[in-house]
Amino acid sequence: KVPLANPDFAPFLQRMKDAKPDAMFVFVPAGQGGNFMKQYAERGLDKAGIKVIGPGDVTDDDLLKDMGDAVLGTVTAHIYSAAHPSAVNKEFVAAYKKAYGQRPGFMAVGGYDGIHLIYEALKKTGGKTDGDALIAAMKGMAWESPRGPISIDPETRDIVQNVYIRKVEKVNGELYNVEFETFKAVKDPGKTK
Repeated sequence: KVPLANPDFAPFLQRMKDAKPDAMFVFVPAGQGGNFMKQYAERGLDKAGIKVIGPGDVTDDDLLKDMGDAVLGTVTAHIYSAAHPSAVNKEFVAAYKKAYGQRPGFMAVGGYDGIHLIYEALKKTGGKTDGDALIAAMKGMAWESPRGPISIDPETRDIVQNVYIRKVEKVNGELYNVEFETFKAVKDPGKTK
């Protein structure tokens, strides 16, 4: 267990290396994945064969290129990968790279989808910005996002989306989260019956 506000993972990683597990589950706040993976490699956990598994923000796409080969084989579960094999995503990634000089991460696709939802809801309301009218317009909306198919649950108003199991691999010489399994149309587990 590592304090969340602690950017130094070294003592915890050393304990993990000494314990010699097959794998370790890691959760770090968004943006800390690069720091964690750097210290993972410095401590030699990759060479010791200790695999990393965790949520997708550990290997977020906007940080992945700077993590080095130690991150190869890391398995994560997440809602987005810049390597998602759809035409919509390829177009999104190309436009994002052109605009910002880097590939998008899950925060970027979340912003894209949020704006898309608002835009489409405003079209349905004829430009009416009343909160109740917008929420009513959003209920049940569905579209193809760069992350895959998503919708808004008409009962809970939560997003319904795929969760992908990904493995870090080299694609054309670059590190990517390559999806190999999909859990389709996942609803908020705290609200499912």
